[in-house]
Amino acid sequence: MANPYSILKTCACLLCFVFLLIGCTSSPVKVTHRVSNVEIKQMQFQPASLTVQKGDTIVWINHDIVAHDVTEQAGKLWTSGPLAPGESWSLVVTKSADYYCSIHVVMKGKLIVQ
Repeated sequence: MANPYSILKTCACLLCFVFLLIGCTSSPVKVTHRVSNVEIKQMQFQPASLTVQKGDTIVWINHDIVAHDVTEQAGKLWTSGPLAPGESWSLVVTKSADYYCSIHVVMKGKLIVQ
């Protein structure tokens, strides 16, 4: 008959190995989010179209000589409010959106979230 302490020791070693293996294979994946700038200058959003990942931050910087805003187009779900020259506004993006300047409606931009 096998020694009960030997069986217990073998089971404990096997259990430690399994926990070690699980700990090594299920480590969390670190997600890094980016910050992207959109410049507002010469009555345009530059770049006019920007592809980003969900959770990235977009910073709009007004380098123009007049005030502008950044407003989501479809449902007006978000807006920066007026940005004086030199001011900036940021948004963490969760979904794609078209946007425009409600002060100068010919200014349009697009965020593509992948």
